[in-house]
Amino acid sequence: MAMRVQFLGLQPVSTSRVCSVVGSPELGGSPAAAAAAVVGVFPALRFSASVSLFSSGVCLQDVVASRGLKLDCEKARNGFRVTCEAVVAAAAAAEVRAPAAVSRPWKTADCRLVLEDGSVWRGKSFGATGTQVGEVVFNTSLTGYQEILTDPSYAGQFVLMTQPHIGNTGINLDDEESERCFLGGLLIRSLSNRVSNWRSTEELPDYLKKRNVMGISDIDTRAITKRLREEGSLVGVLTTDESKSDQEILEMARNWNIVGKDLITNVTCSKPYEWKEKTGDEWEFSSSVVPISSSSSNSSSSVASSDHQEPFHVVVYDFGVKQNILRRLSSYGCKLTVVPSSWPASEVLKLNPDGILFSNGPGDPSAVPYAVESVDALVGKLPVFGICMGHQLLGQALGGKTYKMKFGHHGGNHPVRHLQSGRVEISAQNHNYAVDPATLPDGVEITHINLNDGSCAGLKFPAMKAMSIQYHPESSPGPHDADPAFYDFIKMMEQNKNGWHSTGATDGDFVQRSG
Repeated sequence: MAMRVQFLGLQPVSTSRVCSVVGSPELGGSPAAAAAAVVGVFPALRFSASVSLFSSGVCLQDVVASRGLKLDCEKARNGFRVTCEAVVAAAAAAEVRAPAAVSRPWKTADCRLVLEDGSVWRGKSFGATGTQVGEVVFNTSLTGYQEILTDPSYAGQFVLMTQPHIGNTGINLDDEESERCFLGGLLIRSLSNRVSNWRSTEELPDYLKKRNVMGISDIDTRAITKRLREEGSLVGVLTTDESKSDQEILEMARNWNIVGKDLITNVTCSKPYEWKEKTGDEWEFSSSVVPISSSSSNSSSSVASSDHQEPFHVVVYDFGVKQNILRRLSSYGCKLTVVPSSWPASEVLKLNPDGILFSNGPGDPSAVPYAVESVDALVGKLPVFGICMGHQLLGQALGGKTYKMKFGHHGGNHPVRHLQSGRVEISAQNHNYAVDPATLPDGVEITHINLNDGSCAGLKFPAMKAMSIQYHPESSPGPHDADPAFYDFIKMMEQNKNGWHSTGATDGDFVQRSG
């Protein structure tokens, strides 16, 4: 059927809409078909209409009963004209002008990341909803997103993964580094829509939702990473709240600052406890420890004893310690007592430990003077080992200064050189502050440097029985190149028990095995 359709006055005049259809019986058209075509342009009105023909002659009159609709048929040249006029209420007219949004079968952008430089990045939310503020840093690790999520050192920060595909291995409880997620948000390019791992028990979005952690996907992580490298770490706000304008969110970002905030208080333990768990046999990689299942006699080259005796008692200051740091020390044969960050040094000495570990942790070391005081009170009395935040606190306790880096070190692929031997380790790092080696006193030796920017990555002070590194020797996630640092700490405690310090130590007496 050939039919010419004319739409007259598509834009409503007041509350009226008019449509006209012109057809010709000679071309196979009919008033009924024309009426149906006219009705079709008013789907939002939800009316029904019927056409009654008085005759089949040239002059026709159609009477239509409908709700809110007037439909007429009149003679036209060589045919007929069916005219439809709809008179509706203003609300119905608005519905015609702006019909309800059609629900799509895929998720659309419903989340914003607003950075303090004014840039706005729209993406798709996963995990929790709401509004969070934090410092945005990028992490270059290819794997290990679950360990990153549960690393207390990320408190107060949003972590942007440079690896584009995240979530494909799901979640399993064996990979937790703490009992909670401490970061404010996870920023990724692509969220995997399928999980494939035999150890997985849960999908990433469900895991984050239960732990009230926000996530955003489908943003240009490459462009944001470049911006962070050029401008430095930026404060950002992550929100699913559409009631707030971009300008309001921007003001939230610009009014927040991570510098000077004590973030350790919220991540440390509330009371002392003992830790006994070791690295499982299936994951053990070091020849310097005896497997848990071994029952052979202890060899002279082994640090740990096969009958589970624990010759060295180590007190661990929990500034945000990762569980795999504790597992590694336990695997090397240590009895561990973990104490809160504010635990008095005098109480630690009453435990009669063989050594002290100052753990990793989040934020600015200058914001926790109480921790520096504890380190200062213990240095020189017992062998001490500082990791990451512990390294920075040791640097300040020795009289040095720390500074905030441009964008920090975050990832499992940072090259570090041991200066004495020239050995290069690929290390796992997570810090935004560093020790200024020029401010350290005489007698302190820089043992390691970061090959990316030359910053201080390790130091030792043999006369004070102190050593520290700016990276994570447990490397979870990351390579195991730095694990011998635990061995070095064990040897230092062993030498101290054997009168190493009392006989007078020189810089040459303490050589890290990692070199």
